[in-house]
Amino acid sequence: MGQVIRRIARGIAAAILLASSCSAVQPAASSNHWAFLPPRRPAVPKVRHPEWTRNPVDAFVLARLEREQVAPSPEADRATLLRRLALDLVGLPPSPEDVAAFVADSDPGAYGRWVDQWLASPQFGERWGRHWLDLARYADSSGYQVDRERPWAWVYRDWVLRSHNADQPFDEFTVWQIAGDLVEAQRKGAEGRDALIAAGFHRMTLSNHEDGIDAAEFAARARVDRVATTGLAWMGLTLGCAECHSHKYDPISQREFYQVYAFFNAAEERDSDVGDGVHAYTFHPAAAAPKTFVHIRGDFLRHGEEVQPGVLSAVGPAWMPSSTNGIPSRLDLARWVASPENPLTARVAVNQIWLHLFGRGLVATTEDFGVRGEAPSHPELLDWLALEFQERGWSRKAMIRLLVMSSTYRQASLARPKLAERDPENRLLARQNRLRLESEILRDSSLAVGGMLNERMGGPSFRPAMPADIKWLGTAGAWSWTDDTGPVLFRRSLYSFSQRTVPHPLLATFDQSNPNESCTRRDRSNTPLQSLTLLNNEVFAGAARALSARLSEERPGDPRGQVDRGFQLCVGRNPTRVEQRRLEALMKEVEGLGKTNGLFVLAQTLLSLDEFQHRE
Repeated sequence: MGQVIRRIARGIAAAILLASSCSAVQPAASSNHWAFLPPRRPAVPKVRHPEWTRNPVDAFVLARLEREQVAPSPEADRATLLRRLALDLVGLPPSPEDVAAFVADSDPGAYGRWVDQWLASPQFGERWGRHWLDLARYADSSGYQVDRERPWAWVYRDWVLRSHNADQPFDEFTVWQIAGDLVEAQRKGAEGRDALIAAGFHRMTLSNHEDGIDAAEFAARARVDRVATTGLAWMGLTLGCAECHSHKYDPISQREFYQVYAFFNAAEERDSDVGDGVHAYTFHPAAAAPKTFVHIRGDFLRHGEEVQPGVLSAVGPAWMPSSTNGIPSRLDLARWVASPENPLTARVAVNQIWLHLFGRGLVATTEDFGVRGEAPSHPELLDWLALEFQERGWSRKAMIRLLVMSSTYRQASLARPKLAERDPENRLLARQNRLRLESEILRDSSLAVGGMLNERMGGPSFRPAMPADIKWLGTAGAWSWTDDTGPVLFRRSLYSFSQRTVPHPLLATFDQSNPNESCTRRDRSNTPLQSLTLLNNEVFAGAARALSARLSEERPGDPRGQVDRGFQLCVGRNPTRVEQRRLEALMKEVEGLGKTNGLFVLAQTLLSLDEFQHRE
């Protein structure tokens, strides 16, 4: 009876879809769309003020500004610049001693040395690996109601961190995740093991463990997710829109969707011992590949024409399967995605890097490079960066260094009223953008300035304290959450256990990504709930207590020195006279009331500063 009901429900859903869109929709004739054309190497523009430019990136930006008759902003002050760099590269504020040393260092090479130091830091992988985990829809549980723990998911997470720290070429990084199980068969030792772990990218999809489900239905859903995520994460395409009918806007047919689907139809999920007693969620070739058919209206029970593995005709390069039997493998798909001739992959990757350093991509619609997406604000610069990325061996660190060394990156972020109406989104890049810290970085920074942060890297995720009512809401008898205790609670937020059905409310309040789907860019909000959380949540209250104890120890009996030191720790500068006077008065007033400690209120105030919560 249950199967009958489900089939009826699917039939009703298909009828609704049929009524809302035409089944005969054909892909738009848009293969000449800019994103589907190979990038071309433009000449670096000549500018009227070359003294401002430090590298070709600046020349492209300044040429546009000069055409618009807009001057760039001055360079940020050195304290602001170092704090910006630290938060962007390692996700933690610099120490007051580091800021003082940089401010006092007049050597022109000082800034570059800090760039190199933080690019080489293990914490770089923690910062930039988190960006990729958003795209990979990483979580520590399976999803749906019976949201089982995935006790080995962290093995994939740790590989992502190692890959970023080792600066693994992005094309190889790509191939390993799409077809690492096939690469593993060709390589031995640690490299083969890591390639197999990397294939866990496609195990990050949701899995349903409920009784009585139609296993074939959810297996099909998982493959659909893998197709859509591959298209989104690497090529910036809304490939998932072609599941039920040919894409309404981009030149992607429904048949082509299922050609890509066929690559994943010939693979199976497996939990593997990858050596040294370490298990991983991996992806392996199936022994006998089943036939693949177009699913009529996306219904896995309604088979249309049979299809073979294949790629998107509108996206180069020309298809050249390397398999000896003439049937392309998932390794062929991976190499096609990572090919220098693919016009999308390098563009999408450098656009993601730009997003994380400037707060907005050169293509603002990071999730859609198709016809319905926004055109790039600086198309020649985007193409130059894409080709430069390839020529530099697909090195992510090289591209990040290139961008943070630029004058464009080093500009002040102060608002410019005359430009507010003309360029409200700062598309011209006449200043740096002021960005609210992501949820993980805000929590980590709060722990760091209080001296509480546990910097141990890698290993299983920890479970922070979860409110009892949230536990009850989420478990529904299907899974349990046991709070961890001890020093693990002060590890970086990257290592916090991610339960798909019930995200931890602390990080969710500050716009953590949704692990149920690939996220190309996070929301950035500023809400009253966030302010209340900063004042009342135990994590932030505990950080404030630790910061007040630190100030008491480092500047005993010296209210003026405590305010000074607090500002230096939290925002990398000394307070103004007005700030100093007000905060000393606040501490004195609180102490007079006798209800709480003045230093604790000072610490809470500093952690609630808008300046602390933003990267300038």
